[in-house]
Amino acid sequence: MRKTLPVAVAFLAGFILVLAFFFRGDTLVGGLRDEFIPWITIVGGFTLLLGVASIVRVNFIAVARRKAGWPYKILTLLGVFAMAIPSVLPASWSPLFGRSEGSIYDWLFNYLQSPMMSTMFATLAFYIASAAYRAFRARTPEATLLLITATLIMLWRVPMGEAILNVLPGDFSQVLNTYIMNGANMAVQRGIIIGAALGAASMSLRIILGIERTYMGKG
Repeated sequence: MRKTLPVAVAFLAGFILVLAFFFRGDTLVGGLRDEFIPWITIVGGFTLLLGVASIVRVNFIAVARRKAGWPYKILTLLGVFAMAIPSVLPASWSPLFGRSEGSIYDWLFNYLQSPMMSTMFATLAFYIASAAYRAFRARTPEATLLLITATLIMLWRVPMGEAILNVLPGDFSQVLNTYIMNGANMAVQRGIIIGAALGAASMSLRIILGIERTYMGKG
């Protein structure tokens, strides 16, 4: 029963939602879709709660066993509770609670989380630049084409490069936008999206048919 029930629920939910796309909303099957979609949000909320509980459990065990880097685990736990507890307490208790302006949550978000996020993305920019340097070295014809295209696009996106491109005869910026961004780039993006959609459809079919059972903790 522990194996059969989750597979049966996954099959029925997936089958009904797929079938509902072919029916109007005023039909029985179409109405079931409108009933199921809020449950997706509800289940998503529980998965988020499960993720928070998992983070707390894993880090607490690491601290209790004094594993490598356990002081950083303490900071992680403090951060989780410092952001979570004031944000769920009612503001009627104190102006420091809730998520309004001037609350503990607001202060931590604006003066700790936001600067740390900015620092993280700024650090990632250096890694991206390093990876781009290694990828754009013209060792093969394909890498040379990538180098030329990337150089033109980067010049097009910055004011100095735009001024340089405007010196060239004709509307070179419009050519870049039409043939590279809306042409080759769009074609590649659509190919990636189609591939990802086929992969998602294949995985969904495997879950509906009970072939894929990793959501039950088993392969």
